[in-house]
Amino acid sequence: MGNALVDILVRISDDKWLDQFDLPKGSMQLVDKEKSIQLMQALSQFHYEIASGGSAANTINGLANLDVPCGYIGKINDDKFGDTFKADMTQKGIDAILFRGVQDTGIATTLISPDSQRTFATFLGAAVELLPEDLKEDFFKGYDFFHIEGYLVQNHALIENAVRMAKKHGLKVSLDMASYNVVEGNIDFLTSLVQEYVDIVFANEEEAKAFTGSDPEVALNRIAEMCEIAVVKIGAKGSMVKTLSETVVCQAIPATLIDTTGAGDLYASGFLYGLSHDLSLDQCARLGSLLAGNVIEVVGPKMDEVRWSKIKSGVMEILAF
Repeated sequence: MGNALVDILVRISDDKWLDQFDLPKGSMQLVDKEKSIQLMQALSQFHYEIASGGSAANTINGLANLDVPCGYIGKINDDKFGDTFKADMTQKGIDAILFRGVQDTGIATTLISPDSQRTFATFLGAAVELLPEDLKEDFFKGYDFFHIEGYLVQNHALIENAVRMAKKHGLKVSLDMASYNVVEGNIDFLTSLVQEYVDIVFANEEEAKAFTGSDPEVALNRIAEMCEIAVVKIGAKGSMVKTLSETVVCQAIPATLIDTTGAGDLYASGFLYGLSHDLSLDQCARLGSLLAGNVIEVVGPKMDEVRWSKIKSGVMEILAF
């Protein structure tokens, strides 16, 4: 479950564009429709690409490309971006429950800096209209994992209702922390959520520090005390995974960095694929690194069939050892 958004991916020439619109580099900032339009008008001189997105949707899309039966819950509108989002889900065979909102379909304007770091200016639109009462217990039946994105924290009641239903039906709850500034603004709620409901936490080093106040290794230990599996991603250095009884350090795969959009989301796809197939933590982390290392070599969170074929070969190699 996540914010159903369409990504507009723009490679900017200079970080001055971030300063002009008061967008801290590497963060996700919520903007209203007017500012979203102004931003796109100002950036119209640059080439841009459009792809259906949203953190949890990217993760589910990755799993679908690995032939894992999966579903998605979100809210869009009957507009061109809503059609884009729905068509992408349908094409991948994802059982998407897409409610219709009043506002336009949400847009995440993604500014890609020259060093490939991405900054999001997000107009949530219809996505924010997803309500606790929209959820039905039947949505959770037949699944093993429930993955949510930290970007949903604008609606505490929605998340709480969803995780209660998921736990009632025996699902493992997976949470991606999403963005360091989101964590900073919702620290008490996220702490309570993780301690009470979450089984698997994904965080990059900035998010882990925002959540615990500590550097990656100490943060990993602290998060592992709150849940079943803690994952801290440390960029080009790879990732660390910890449970109460095991710690795994996994190297990133060699890759040519083009754009980091979707790297964390696709890492979660690989890791959750491993868990769903009862693989070891080391194999899960290696699968996460495989997917993350491939998606950073393309612009945006989507990869073509040729690359997915290559990834599937890599998955088979990991499964063999």
